[in-house]
Amino acid sequence: MVFNLSEVTGIGDFTSKKEKKRELFLKDDRVFLVINKNTIEVRTDDELARLLKEKYESVMESRYFGRGGIEIVLANQLKTDELCDLVRLSYNLS
Repeated sequence: MVFNLSEVTGIGDFTSKKEKKRELFLKDDRVFLVINKNTIEVRTDDELARLLKEKYESVMESRYFGRGGIEIVLANQLKTDELCDLVRLSYNLS
């Protein structure tokens, strides 16, 4: 599965910065999304992160955001619309 940010509606302006193995997406110089080869990382609140980690094997603590976010292995456990919702939330938390 490949995540395509262009599928996410309802977010405003952002910039992107490519690094060696990942791409960072920023709102007002604050990262809200990290796209790696097989994962994405988003900001979230502690309670939602806990619930998602309990429900899905493919969700873990974010390496980039730490406890402030989650990393999701793109293994089709979460539907595209759920991923889009998480990206919108992350954007709004930034």
